[in-house]
Amino acid sequence: MLGAMLAGGLVWLLFPALVGQPLALAGIQGLCAALVSHLLRGPVWWLPIHLGFMPLAVLALGLGLPSWVWLAGFAVLLLVFWRTDRSRVPLYLTNAVASEAVAGLIPDEPVSVVDLGCGDGGLLRRLARARPDCRFVGFEHAPLTWAWAWLGCRGLPNIEIRFGDFWSHPLGGYALVYAFLSPVPMQRLWLKARAEMKPDALLVSNSFTVPDIEPESTVEVADARQTRLYCYRPAG
Repeated sequence: MLGAMLAGGLVWLLFPALVGQPLALAGIQGLCAALVSHLLRGPVWWLPIHLGFMPLAVLALGLGLPSWVWLAGFAVLLLVFWRTDRSRVPLYLTNAVASEAVAGLIPDEPVSVVDLGCGDGGLLRRLARARPDCRFVGFEHAPLTWAWAWLGCRGLPNIEIRFGDFWSHPLGGYALVYAFLSPVPMQRLWLKARAEMKPDALLVSNSFTVPDIEPESTVEVADARQTRLYCYRPAG
């Protein structure tokens, strides 16, 4: 939405001749959306999506495709993103470099770790291979990404992928709780963590801080998006 507003304003002010050219407008919108995503430190893999989505949509409109194609496309997007409008948490994936940093935060002894919104399960697979002595649980509420994670993790006996909402699941049994969500649910997550987590347990939030709460420590990840892992001890 912000990218579209920026594109509309730029075209109206600087390139009025492009107002009647949908593909050019779509390209400018894609550039603006990618720029906003970069400035907000969004995941790098979102950049080509921002750049190409609107131009491809404009091109597709000119193909005269049957209506079922659009329905199928909508169904796939729904299965991947599910009720993002309600959860306010988009699909974020933890990269390999950040996964190594998370692995370094796990205690030396065998413990249980939970990923609140595990996406495709990539983080859990890396952690499970690095720490076969630990137990890992992942929650995912989008059907297609849950199936992707479940299939990808089947060969690792120390991973459990659960379908559904993590809000009703108690956090008291985990030494480390990992979340890569969005700014919206962080206050609610903090209240849940304070009520349920053990005093020595660690809450690790990728990129998003808890409002008005100072983290115990911050891990600077040497990846392309300069990820920060904010570490809290909610019950400490």
